[in-house]
Parts: sequence; C-alpha cells; structure tokens
Amino acid sequence: MLEPLRGWARELGFSQIGISGVDLSAAEPGLRAWLEAGFHGSMHYMATHGMKRARPAELVPGTVSVIAARMDYLPRGTPDGWQRIEFERLGQPLQAGVSMYARGRDYHKVLRARLQKLADRLAAAVGPFGHRVFTDSAPVLEVELATRAGLGWRGRHTLTLSRDAGSTFFLGEIYVDLALPHSEPAQAHCGGCSACLDICPTRAIVAPYRLDARRCISYLTIEHDGPLPLELRPLMGNRIYGCDDCQLACPWNKFAQRSPLPDFELRPHFEAPTLLRLWGWSEAEFLSRTEGSPIRRIGHERWQRNLAVALGNALRAGLSDADEAAVRQALTARREAAGELVREHIDWALAQAGTEITANALARG
Repeated sequence: MLEPLRGWARELGFSQIGISGVDLSAAEPGLRAWLEAGFHGSMHYMATHGMKRARPAELVPGTVSVIAARMDYLPRGTPDGWQRIEFERLGQPLQAGVSMYARGRDYHKVLRARLQKLADRLAAAVGPFGHRVFTDSAPVLEVELATRAGLGWRGRHTLTLSRDAGSTFFLGEIYVDLALPHSEPAQAHCGGCSACLDICPTRAIVAPYRLDARRCISYLTIEHDGPLPLELRPLMGNRIYGCDDCQLACPWNKFAQRSPLPDFELRPHFEAPTLLRLWGWSEAEFLSRTEGSPIRRIGHERWQRNLAVALGNALRAGLSDADEAAVRQALTARREAAGELVREHIDWALAQAGTEITANALARG
C-alpha cells in the first residue's frame, strides 16, 4: 500500500511520505524534561496536553498507524545561493526579515486540505476507515513521527533534516486506524557540526537538540503576546516574523528542494520588504495584505511591536542622517495613537540611536 500512497502523495504536491507506529514512549522523558524546564514559555497549551503529545492513540482513540508527510516550501524561483542572499538581507538594517516559509500562503490551509485528499484517495482504495489529519495544529510530536517514518532525523536545532532536502519543508500527519507497514526510521547525520548552535542570535539552542523557546526569535515574534524581553531586543536585529538563521547556516540546506505548488510563491509585499514600508501599514492594510498568510494571526499590534524593535535596532546600527530622520519621524508619528504595548516599544526604539554596545557583545553576556 505504501507505493500507491507515495504516488498519490506526489500528485498532491507532497515530496515524501512514510509510516510510523504509535509507540512514542521513548520520547516521553525528553518531552517531560523540556516542559519541566519551562522551555515552552507562554505556550501553556503544551503543558496542558502533557504526554498526550507522545501518545497518538490517546489523542485519537483507535489510531494504530501514522502517515507522515513532507511538503517542501521554497518558491520555485528561489535562486541558488539563497542562504547567502538571506544573510545579506539580515545585514541591511532597514530591510525586513520575514521567515521564508511565511512569504506565501498559510501552510496550515495548504497541507490540511491536501492531507484530507490523500486520506480520501486511500479510502477509495481500501474502504472507509477512521482517520484525522494534522498540520502543526494539535498535540503531535511531528519531528519524532517524521523520524520514525523515515522522512529525516532531528537536527541539532530540533528541526527535521533530510539528506535530500535539508529542512525547508512542512510536516503533516494522518492518524489512521489501519495497520500499515512501518517505514525504516531515518538515521542522524549531523555529526559534530554545531553551525546552528553557533549562529543563533539569542542562543536559544541551549544544547544540541534542546531549544529554549523563550529565547527563540520565532517564538518571540509570533507566539509571545506581551512586551519583548529588554535583553533580547537588540539581538533580534531586523527580524520581524520568525527567524531562519539556524536553517541558513545548516550545510544540509544546500540540498533544499523547491516546491512545485503555486501556494508558496513569494507574495509581492514580501519580495523585498523594508521596515519603513511595513511600519506604514494601517491595520486595514495589514489585514488585507496578509489575508491567507500565516502572518495574519499575530495581529496588527504584535506586528507593530516587532517592527518597532527592528526600527530601534536600525537606529542602533547607525544610519545615514536622512535615514535616521525618517525612522525617528515614522516612529514618533505613530506614538500618540499607539496602544500601551506598541508605545513602550516605540519609546525603546527611539532611545537606541547612538547606543554603542553591540548585539554581539550582548549575546556573549
């Protein structure tokens, strides 16, 4: 049955699928230790679900197998040398750093619909069966399942890595009550490489395979809904939604694959976005221009909070007189109408001009 499934999956835009069992008990000690350390931050739902994340048959009673799927997301037109290009963008203070996966359509919508179609194709072949599809939307140990299904291994940055595709892909799962033959688990190939740990701006990867989300820029710009920690703001640079640094530094991403789907094509607003242009969006413009995008769910207030910090970091980096004046004017013009959260970040940003301490010095502690 795996070969027909693979064919149907390819027709639906998936790059690879595999089958995992449901006994993930070996992963429970690590999950428990991660939660007990508080590394999940304000994502309280993770603690609420507890060990259910490692117990598929508790989440969906009757589950005996999991179909794990991989879908690449780099746009078709992504040039060779894209990692270098992205690093160069991060080195330009007034450019806006938006994670590559978020520049197209919301992956939740894309994968969920296509996983359901894959389940429908399977049902047409074998008859009705119990199932449920997931895409980063429930207590699921996606990386563990992907590893057991042979899609890749857990990299030192905690993301799934594939020898054929690096890490620039999404994962999705179909929990089924069918006893399907399991795939051969993937073996790790990170060796002694520490590129991802060394590059992390905030040192969020506290040890190989161990991420403190409270320090992760992706968590801070997307999941965290309050004031951004003062000590981490200078380290965020111009990253306003997510962070790709650990992927940009990973040698395996020289094998990253382009997606055949139009869904992940680069939206014009995020082709070469500048902080000042995005800062100028009204709430209505933000909602309109991020419709169908994963960015929309953080809301306009958090969007402005993130941008204010990035603009402060631009002032910290040192700009031409004209650019500094433009940033100051843009921040000041929004201050009066801003809510308490955004206003506090605007005030912090305006205070950054002439600050001599560097982000690298802060990172070293």
